[in-house]
Amino acid sequence: MTRQTTRQTPRTAATPRPPGTTKARTRASAGAGLLLLGTLLTGCGAEPGEIPLSEIRPDTPTATPEPTPTASPGVVGAAVGAPAVTAQNGLIVGRAYVDATRATAIVTLAADGTGRRQVTLPPDGARDDRPDWSPDGSTIAFDRTDPQSGAAHLWTVSASGDSAHQIGQLCETGGADCTNEDERAPAYSPNGRQLAFSRSWGALDQAHNKQIQYSDLYLMSPDGTDVQRLTFLTNDKPYSGEVGNPSWSPDGRQLTFEYRTSATGQPANSRALYVVSADGTGLRQLTPWELRAGDRASWSPDGTQILFTTYPAGPENAPGGGIYTVHPDGSAIGALTPAPSDVFYGAASYAPDGKSIVFAQAPAGGSADLFSMRADGTGVTRLTNSAGTWLSRPKWGTAAAAPVQSQPQAQPDEAQAAAQAQGQPSAQPSPQPSDQPSAIPQEDEETQIQSG
Repeated sequence: MTRQTTRQTPRTAATPRPPGTTKARTRASAGAGLLLLGTLLTGCGAEPGEIPLSEIRPDTPTATPEPTPTASPGVVGAAVGAPAVTAQNGLIVGRAYVDATRATAIVTLAADGTGRRQVTLPPDGARDDRPDWSPDGSTIAFDRTDPQSGAAHLWTVSASGDSAHQIGQLCETGGADCTNEDERAPAYSPNGRQLAFSRSWGALDQAHNKQIQYSDLYLMSPDGTDVQRLTFLTNDKPYSGEVGNPSWSPDGRQLTFEYRTSATGQPANSRALYVVSADGTGLRQLTPWELRAGDRASWSPDGTQILFTTYPAGPENAPGGGIYTVHPDGSAIGALTPAPSDVFYGAASYAPDGKSIVFAQAPAGGSADLFSMRADGTGVTRLTNSAGTWLSRPKWGTAAAAPVQSQPQAQPDEAQAAAQAQGQPSAQPSPQPSDQPSAIPQEDEETQIQSG
């Protein structure tokens, strides 16, 4: 059950639209309460009540929500409009450094690691990150972080690198809920009709690492219309944490996302995966705090497994985490990578046929590259050797590799003019550098929004 409100509500400022169109917002009523799982692993588990029910209810009273059935392992729902599972393993998309300033661009490569191609042209110092494929493989959604403000907004680009443009941001005028607005990690629904994304806004807590005031999960159409708020985790407890990295179930009925608590959150400075239904009900914790699961999870094409990565406490990108799977009901958590680990593991993604997994890995003090393995964790194969560009956050899609063009490459100023004609930033793509810094960057850390 949803409540329709107009764009003139104080929750989000109006966004100008072409004449004759409207941009309606809907706000999903909060779900059946926070159904924290009991003990998920021997000796590990989240205690009920660690996050109060008040944190997920909307700021206005709603009717008592009805319980929502959760997914059962081995069963994939047939959501209306959801495409059939495809077995076509196409290109992999990720992000990589493109210059000495550690600007990052979106890149694609073949399933065997060859044919790497840069498809976005970030301005100097900007970071293009967290890419996701449209179901048909034609479009990539991603977020771009501004180097001056530190705020990110959502963009799309074609698989060939054409037609890059920003999706209209939610706030284009002033207002309390537009302060420091930040939109990240877009994720296409299985039928391509919606994008899930994380949105943060509000004042910054200067005493605690500039923690943002509010952060929750939102949905909207790929053209930026029909925006609705899906979760209310930080609604009554500002500065308690950040929501990020949503991922859809293959039937389109549920989403996983990361909830990362702040220094003042409960528990402090931790992280876990959550599940929520696409209508905003049935919010529950999927992994225990002790595992420290984070980044974008990946659902197996048959809906029976959720793939995720864990990150140890301490310095960002330190070795010691791993890649795991869990059933959608929170049972049967199992490790696919060796433990204890002496390497860093980044985000992982299932292949469209479900038989393989692509993931990022870096040795201690080294740079990340992409690897693949079978769905059971065997047969690990290195795919790339990216010379310190920290190639990571892969997502495996269905797009086929473009045919090789026979004409010569444009000269730098020609390429720049072509990019401008296509509506892309004028920065030129950097050549594959061999002298990139090899120190481990803040790969898995959500960038804090800078004031001003």
